[in-house]
Amino acid sequence: MSMKTPCTGTGISRETLIAWTQGRVEAYEKIVKATMKQSYAIALGFLGNEQDAKDASQEAYIAAHGARKSFDVNRPFFPWFHRILRNRCLNMLEKRARCMEVSLDAIVDREEPGSSPERSRLKKETAAIVWKALFSLSPEHREIIVLRSFQEYSYREIARVLDISEGTVMSRLFYARKALREALRGMYGEPAADGEGV
Repeated sequence: MSMKTPCTGTGISRETLIAWTQGRVEAYEKIVKATMKQSYAIALGFLGNEQDAKDASQEAYIAAHGARKSFDVNRPFFPWFHRILRNRCLNMLEKRARCMEVSLDAIVDREEPGSSPERSRLKKETAAIVWKALFSLSPEHREIIVLRSFQEYSYREIARVLDISEGTVMSRLFYARKALREALRGMYGEPAADGEGV
């Protein structure tokens, strides 16, 4: 059920960032290309819907481009951009109905070569259970689980992206995992394994 994409946001050269802040279209396109998969995966983790994730990502890139003159070229792009993307996702969640339909085809890995139909079915059923529980959490808890468990960010990367301390990251992640386990127990009457796999 991995949603991991490379943390490419910090791999953009300073020269590209400078060119982008000066309005060079080709530099902007290079930045978008380098970070679009990462952006989409995070938006999908927030919103649970392919089209909404694409819309939120596009809106975030447009907003970022409009605010490019305020960007510090001595800092990595993605932590700055993530805050813009996060706000777009939260705004979208506030505006739409609370009942969200999760697109399992987008969230669950495609069927692996040689996997049996039974294994694929069990994998999708497990994913459905976890994601239903995940979407019952607050956006703050859902965000940190997605970043740590699906994007596989380090504590340092999460701290940079969310502009919080590593200690706060660990504390927030602890409570988010606890909330997820409680959600799973509430829905199915059984405790989750140990929470470390989520």
